[in-house]
Amino acid sequence: MGSVLAIGEATHVEGFALAGAATISAEDPDSVRRAWEGLDEEVAVVILTQRAAAALGDRQEGGPVLCVVMSA
Repeated sequence: MGSVLAIGEATHVEGFALAGAATISAEDPDSVRRAWEGLDEEVAVVILTQRAAAALGDRQEGGPVLCVVMSA
């Protein structure tokens, strides 16, 4: 079974750790893209903040992981 990872601003993703998800604090577009490019093979679901999703553009679509974008 794959793992869950949340990527985005620390204030938005830190709480996911309480539910067992891994988190990566990425405060700017470059750090979001680095986090995305370094995804572990075991990651099955990625939760993105809206800003993180915007930084990735179309990269998260059609990939090997399920991506979910947080709503405002």
